[in-house]
Order: sequence, then structure tokens, then C-alpha cells
Amino acid sequence: MTSESQPPAIQIASLTDVRGDGMDARIVDEYANDNPLIKIGSETILAGHLGSYVAIRQSDISILALVHKMWERDRLDRNGGSYTARYISLIPVGEIQEDGKFIRGVRHYPTPGAKVFAVGFDEINAIFSTFREFEFYIGQLAAKKDYHVSLDPRALFGRHFAILGQSGSGKSWTVTSLLQQTLKAMPKSHMIILDLHGEYCWEDERGVRKTAFAEGKVNYVDALDLEMPYWMMSYAELIDLFIDRSDPGASTQMAFMRQVLQTLRAKEAKAIGLKGVSVDTPIYFSLSDLYQLFKSANGERKEFGKVKGALFGEFDELLVRMESRFNDVRYDFLLKPKKRTTSASLSDLLREFIGLGSNKANITIIDLSSVPTDIRPAISAQVGRLAYEFNYWNPRRHDFPITLICEEAHAYIPREKGGQFEGTKKMMERIAKEGRKYGVSIGVVSQRPTELSETMLSQCSSFICLRTTNPDDQEYIRAMVPEAEGDLTDMLASLGRGEALVLGEAAPMPTRIQVYRPDPPPRNTDVDYFTSWREGPDDLDVEEIVNLWRTQNHK
Repeated sequence: MTSESQPPAIQIASLTDVRGDGMDARIVDEYANDNPLIKIGSETILAGHLGSYVAIRQSDISILALVHKMWERDRLDRNGGSYTARYISLIPVGEIQEDGKFIRGVRHYPTPGAKVFAVGFDEINAIFSTFREFEFYIGQLAAKKDYHVSLDPRALFGRHFAILGQSGSGKSWTVTSLLQQTLKAMPKSHMIILDLHGEYCWEDERGVRKTAFAEGKVNYVDALDLEMPYWMMSYAELIDLFIDRSDPGASTQMAFMRQVLQTLRAKEAKAIGLKGVSVDTPIYFSLSDLYQLFKSANGERKEFGKVKGALFGEFDELLVRMESRFNDVRYDFLLKPKKRTTSASLSDLLREFIGLGSNKANITIIDLSSVPTDIRPAISAQVGRLAYEFNYWNPRRHDFPITLICEEAHAYIPREKGGQFEGTKKMMERIAKEGRKYGVSIGVVSQRPTELSETMLSQCSSFICLRTTNPDDQEYIRAMVPEAEGDLTDMLASLGRGEALVLGEAAPMPTRIQVYRPDPPPRNTDVDYFTSWREGPDDLDVEEIVNLWRTQNHK
């Protein structure tokens, strides 16, 4: 901005303390009262109120800062009388150059005594103006509801992002609103949602399919109908499915699993004319043959039964575990495929999976609500791996980027090491580390960031943080976000429903916004105890509940 276009500068405070991570200032006496109103242009604002921006100027230094704390302290004047001094704590977010251009980060710090000026809407508008060119609006400034905030979609989707907030803070609303705005701004977008609770596409009481997005934009896939069969799983995913890593013989089981998979897949490769094959090549093999090879090795005897084989008895527990999976009807969609029983069926699966099938769509919602809880992580990793492999081998990957939205990500990308789903976690972390090069990004959504992989979060360049009151979660978020913006996490406990603090590269500067109310909204999975306990049913069809439980048909 030029000096001619700026409104008269109004000093509201003077710096008293300067630190590498923040600054403190004392409010001038004129505005240290119970109604410190300031008029800047056509605006009337409270001097130094929380969440407002101020400019710190000294010589040729001009810094934009955010007010994040205010307090008062009793002091004595020269005559021995007492009075109350008011202070504000500031977090610097960037520098304003002579031409009015805003740059993130602070390179030149002022000294105590520097003047602090109120910042009006015109100055903020100049900073946000370059981002408005994207027309990717996601909400309104919390401090100025008639100002709509646009993010940089290249930074948001191209460099991974996280939506974090406790239960009830509005995560599903935020995800829905964000994707609705994405479809408006970028009509050729491609996204895959791992929907663990059936929130984004569902059937109403009359059996009519409902969705949180416009018709023709959504491809709904029930994970049970999608049939992502066992033979498409990688070696690591099959290990997660069948082998207990805490078993003393796990290392032997894993080594033999690798050998058997290599043999079976090499046999299929020869049949379909494929020259090279690895243990992870997605081609068909018989699960029955896999089981029989383990069983034969486990009971092998030599010299007419007098000498036990090298692997005799090594797979007793593994065979029991495999039989248990085979006999559990919940795993039929994975272990007993009906449609995808040949290597050629992979292309058809990928078309449906990526939204290029008969029903072309921007968003593919993969409903995992009917999938057994203990198998969801492996299926989620398989979805992620298919997206990654699809674009890894896609010659036009730069024209066809994909974003994978991982709901409840802490459930299958955990922080703990060496857990049950270590292979799943490694696959997702691989996408986080390498996916950007091949046009595959991840948006992680979680209510427990402390339980989410540190590697996963550290790869995110943008954070949409909703209300978080747990001190451990706040501290974890503080450690993950850009260093200069860490102190802003103190605000997380005071955010309202659907209100978010946007940090990182996708926003021109740390911004507190009210996310747009999604239209239509996602399915409300919250239970209204008050209404239900006043007007709820007097009886239930318990027989139907028992039948649904037995058939694993979740409504």
C-alpha cells in the first residue's frame, strides 16, 4: 500500500518487551479504559482486542502482529497514587515492506519503545488480496464477518494438510464445507474420502441415498461391495492381516510368507505373460494355495516320517489365525471375492475407485462403516496405496492430482511404533513423504493429534485447527505447526463450533475464521439425548438388532 492510501495511523501501545517468539506492549493511557473504541476509516474497533492485528513500526521496520493475550497490572504513579496499566502480548506473523507487500516471518526485530498501531481493514485486505485471486473461499474472518477468506489451494492440497479438533468442534462440517468449496473453485478436482462413520453419504429412513455433495459429483462405494481382494494387498498388508507381530515365531512366518508370495505371484505372472514380478505385484494368486503351502511346511516330515522338517510346527498359531479369518463372515469381502478373481479385474477396480467408471465423479466416498473395526486400518492403507500406485504409474499424473481425505486418521496412522498395523502406518507415511512428487496428497482429520503419527503431521504444511482443550493435544499441535505460529495454539480452547485457526502456507498469515456452514450438511451422527429421552420409542425390535449383529449389516 502507498502512504497516500493508508488511513491516519493511530498508536495504541508501545513495546516493552521483545523476544524471539513474541513481544509485549503497554496500551497507551488513552485506550486503557473500559470502552477503548477506535475509528479507522469506516471501521470502529476495540483497541488491542484479542485476535486483532496491529502494526509495529520503528525506523524502516514494519511488522504485522496478532494480539493473543491481554492483561492488567496495578502500578504506582510519580505521586504515589495507584493506577492500572494494560498490556497486550503479540505474536509477529510477518513484515510489511515499503511497497505494502506482506512477507511471512520476521527478519528485522524492533526494540522496546517501538510504537504499536491499530490496523484497519484496508491493510488486511491488501495482505489477503493476492490469495483472493484463487477464489477458493472457505469462511469469514472471525473479527470481520463480512470479509471472506480465500486460501491458496496449491499449498493446501499440494503439500498435505491437517484438520484437527476435539469431538464436537465441527470437523465433519469443516471437511464437508472445504470440499464443497473445492468443487466450486476447481470443478475438475479428484478426491477420495475414507468415511469411517457414513457421514458423507448415507441412506435415510426410507432407503433413499443422501449425500453431503451435489448430485453427479459423488461416486459412493461401499467397501464391502468394492471388493478390494486379498491378492491386491502388498506383502506388508498381508503381514498385518495374518501375522501377529508379537508372536515369538513372527520373523519366521514373515520370511516364509515372502517366499510363498513370490512363488505364487511368479506362477501367475508366467500365465499372463508378465516378465518381471515382485512380492508386491498386484496380480491374482490363490489364497487356498497360500494356506496349503503353509500347512504343508508346518507338517513336513522326511525319511518316511522319522525326521521333522525345518519348519515343522512353526506355523501352528498362524494357521489357526488364518482359519479364523476364513471362517469369519465379516472378512468375506476381502478373502472371498466374487467379482475380482482375475488379474484383469484390477483395471475395472481402479476406474471405479478413482471416479472414472460408468459414474464419473469428482469425489469417491469409500464407506468403511460396515467394515470390521480391526480390519479398517489395512483397508485404509490399501486405498491409499492404490491411489499412490495409480498416479505413480500414471504418465499424466501432473494433470490428474488426487487428494486422499483420511477421516479419524489416528486410528490407522498411529504415533506408536511397532504396533499391530505397522505396515499400514508405513504405507501412509510413504505417501506423506513421497506422494507430492506423483500428484497424491493427504488431508488427515483427527480428534487426537497426540495419537497421530508424528511423521505424518510433520509433512503437513497447512493446519486447520478447531477447538482443542486437551493440553497435551495443544502442545503437540504447537510442536507441529510453523515455529513462529506455535504460540497461537493458546487460542484453540476458546474457538467456537466451526471456528478455526488456519496456520501454515495455505493462508497469507495465521488467520482465525468462521468456516462456512456446509450446504447440504453431513449426516449428523451426534445423539440427542434430551429429545430421545423425552420422545424416544417405547419399544424396539430386538430380533432385528440380533439379526443385524449376526449378519454384520450395519444400518
